[in-house]
Amino acid sequence: MGYQAWGMKHMENVFMLMPANSYWKSGDLFIVFIMWVVMMVAMMVPSAAPIVLTFASVNRKRHEAEDPFVPTWIFLSGYLVVWTGFSFLATVGQWVLHTKALLSPMMVSTSPFLGGVLLIAAGIFQWTPFKTACLSRCRTPLSFLMTDWREGKFGAFMMGLRHGTFCTGCCWALMTLLFVTGVMNLFWIAGISVFVLLEKIAPKNFWISELSGVLFIGLGVLMMANS
Repeated sequence: MGYQAWGMKHMENVFMLMPANSYWKSGDLFIVFIMWVVMMVAMMVPSAAPIVLTFASVNRKRHEAEDPFVPTWIFLSGYLVVWTGFSFLATVGQWVLHTKALLSPMMVSTSPFLGGVLLIAAGIFQWTPFKTACLSRCRTPLSFLMTDWREGKFGAFMMGLRHGTFCTGCCWALMTLLFVTGVMNLFWIAGISVFVLLEKIAPKNFWISELSGVLFIGLGVLMMANS
């Protein structure tokens, strides 16, 4: 929750600097990129808490046994590098939508068709084997560390990078929904971040991903029908 509070506070500051004109300069792109980075840190670090805490616990025991250990921040930095890369792609995507006049000044989709397509695509993705495979790796932090453990600082960084890749593969479609609900909508940002956390900690038989997929598809169809 501390990360989310930090992120919300900094996002509000970044939003005040957001470009309002139709033409973006390089400085505007940089501001949008920073916004996405701050937003991804605020949204995804809380959901990564289980594996970060597990990694810290393992290293604490290694330290007590006088075995080589690695600071937790190195693992976390690898995780955040992946989401920084996603932030860059999201910035490019937002710029393209902006130049095509498909986003309002509040960064909400101006096209019901586009919003419907994004919702339906996200809903379908929730049912794919790829989503299931990535989510299964995110739900079992201890199993991930046991099968993917690498020694040393570089090894810890690569572990964070690998886990961040699984996490991004699991959640990227949900992040595109920000273009539907509003990139600057703090309520939906918080809502999606809570949902991502619930997906990772909920038992597999809760079918939370599949049920949300049905909901997204229904909302997408409804949005396109009303366009």
